[in-house]
Amino acid sequence: MIHISLPATGEEEWQATREPLMSGWVTQGPKVAAFEKAFAERHQVPHALATTSCTTGLHLILAGMGIGPGDEVIVPAFTWVATANVVLYCGATPVLADVDRDTYNIDPADLARKVTERTRAVIVVHLFGLCADMDAIRAVLPAGVKIIEDAACAAGAAYKGAPAGTLGDAAAFSFHPRKSVTTGEGGMVTTTDADLAARMDMLRNHGASVSEEQRHKGPRPYLLPEFNLLGFNYRMTDLQGAVGLVQLGKLDRFIAERQKLAERYRDGLQRLGWLRMPEFGNGEHAWQAFVTYVDPDSAPMPRNDIMEKLQQAGIATRPGTHAVHMLGLYRDRLGCSDDDFPGARDCDSNTMAIPLHNRMTVEDVDYVIDTIRSL
Repeated sequence: MIHISLPATGEEEWQATREPLMSGWVTQGPKVAAFEKAFAERHQVPHALATTSCTTGLHLILAGMGIGPGDEVIVPAFTWVATANVVLYCGATPVLADVDRDTYNIDPADLARKVTERTRAVIVVHLFGLCADMDAIRAVLPAGVKIIEDAACAAGAAYKGAPAGTLGDAAAFSFHPRKSVTTGEGGMVTTTDADLAARMDMLRNHGASVSEEQRHKGPRPYLLPEFNLLGFNYRMTDLQGAVGLVQLGKLDRFIAERQKLAERYRDGLQRLGWLRMPEFGNGEHAWQAFVTYVDPDSAPMPRNDIMEKLQQAGIATRPGTHAVHMLGLYRDRLGCSDDDFPGARDCDSNTMAIPLHNRMTVEDVDYVIDTIRSL
């Protein structure tokens, strides 16, 4: 089976875990701090804080910004459900905006239509590693509306030379195994706002005034810290931090390898009239996934039947992601119908991710190409 994704981990990552395991410091500590520092430098931001996932990172950002009941946060209608869920975690109201069928990212025109006096923020998703159209997004937002980047797929991506994570007020990244950099599970938040970073630092550690490492290495380690905020346990372990450091050092190579595989897919499949290739993003795409669009009017069979044929041929595929408004929770809560967001609806029905990861060979890619062309 050619898997949809596989983590590019090996002996170096295994060896990296030995130091925290042998040191006795396995929770958030020096390895996490080193990972945060390296990540901040790589993404050109002053503050980076490791978390347990991108989901908890987004929650930290919203909580750190004080977003809550009565506030609205705009999110794209085609995204992983967590993007909308974190708004509900804060007691705020998620407002959906449609997406562009070509880029799969939020449509700035529909975003503009969804802004109200209650809008506090927009969560901009850089879906599958392609940064959203930030110039157009900024142009339609009133002053004071925060821009939060859901950069789950976008480690190493850029927009007009500016790294993902520097394009808004704060950003959250994912280190899930389907991402280029993985720590098993895990995430990172970045911001240029020192006050926001300080609040998020406390919130991820139960609202404690100092971290466990700071307390244990301080002059009075026997005393508990102050707790002045209602916080969470969103701390990354030092085992994950050690793995993350190794993975981050390989990020540029990972993206370059994925870019070459993506180009080979494009060259082999772009002449198929029924299968649209993803946008390539002027070389700034991070290629977390290679997501095609099956034209329902000209394809040889429905998208799901194509996926079944590929599965039988030993090729794993997935829908790109899902339309949030078509999920039961949000259909009921927001009173949506499928046709309310036609771009998201069509992407939900017609996108197809094909295998892309750093353990693939050129022969694997050619087999996928040949199999799709034979349909």
